[in-house]
Amino acid sequence: MIALITGGSSGIGAALARRLAQSGATVGIVGRRAALLDEVLADCVVTSPDSRRWVLDLGDLEAAQRLAIEVWDAFGHLDVLVNNAAIPKVRPALRLTPADIEEAMRVNFFSPARMTLAVLPRMLDRACGTIVNVSSMGGRVGIGHEAAYCASKFALCGWSESLAMDLDGTGVAVRLIEPGPIDTDIWDRPGEERAVMIPPLVSPDVVAEGIVEAIAGDRFEHYLPDLRSVVEFKVSDIDAYIKINADMRRQALPAEEP
Repeated sequence: MIALITGGSSGIGAALARRLAQSGATVGIVGRRAALLDEVLADCVVTSPDSRRWVLDLGDLEAAQRLAIEVWDAFGHLDVLVNNAAIPKVRPALRLTPADIEEAMRVNFFSPARMTLAVLPRMLDRACGTIVNVSSMGGRVGIGHEAAYCASKFALCGWSESLAMDLDGTGVAVRLIEPGPIDTDIWDRPGEERAVMIPPLVSPDVVAEGIVEAIAGDRFEHYLPDLRSVVEFKVSDIDAYIKINADMRRQALPAEEP
C-alpha cells in the first residue's frame, strides 16, 4: 500500500503514518512543520524505507493540488489519500472575521477537495483507490465557539457523501472519519482561543487504528470513538440540542464573556 497523509506532523496523521509504516506500507506525509515531520519520518523509514515527507501549507490551494500529483509521480501511484490536515478557529462567531472563515474553509475543505480532484482521474484509470476524509463530530453537530471549524467540517461531510455516491461502482472508495475529542495539539494552537469546555480526550492511536480498519473494510462512515448517539439526539430534537449546549457554554464562560 502507498498512502499520502496530510497533517502528518502530529496527532492523528502522525499516529496513522507510524501505524501504516509498521505494517509495511509506504507513506508520504505532508505538513507545515519540517522538524516534526522529520521525527515522524524517522520512525516510518525503520520499517518502510521508501517513505517520504513534504513540507507545505495546505492553505495554498494551487500548491496543494500540485503536491498531490507530485507525490503520485514520486511513488508511481497512490492507493490511499488521507485528507487529515485541519485548523481549529476556536472563537465566538461575533469575534470571527471573514479571513478566519476563509482560512478554515481553505485548509479544512477546499484543500481536501482540490487534492482529491487532482488524483481522482488517475485512481479511476486504475479502477482502484481509497479517499479517506477525516472530518469531525463537528461536521455532524454544531459546537459553540467553533462556527468556522464546523462549517468547514460540515462541508467535508457533505462532499464525502456525494462523492461516495458518484464513485459507486468505479473501484474508488470513499471513507468518512468523524473523530470525537482527541488528544492532539489542535486544542492548544498559537493564535487560537482556548475551547470553553474540553471533554475527556482520546488517544490519536484510537483514530489511527479505526482509519486502518476503515480502509480495509467496506463501511462509509466511522465515528472514532463511537459518539453517534450525540448525532442521533441532535437530529431527533435540534432545538433541545442547541439550548442544552448554549446553556452549558454560558455557564462555563467567565462573567464578562459574550
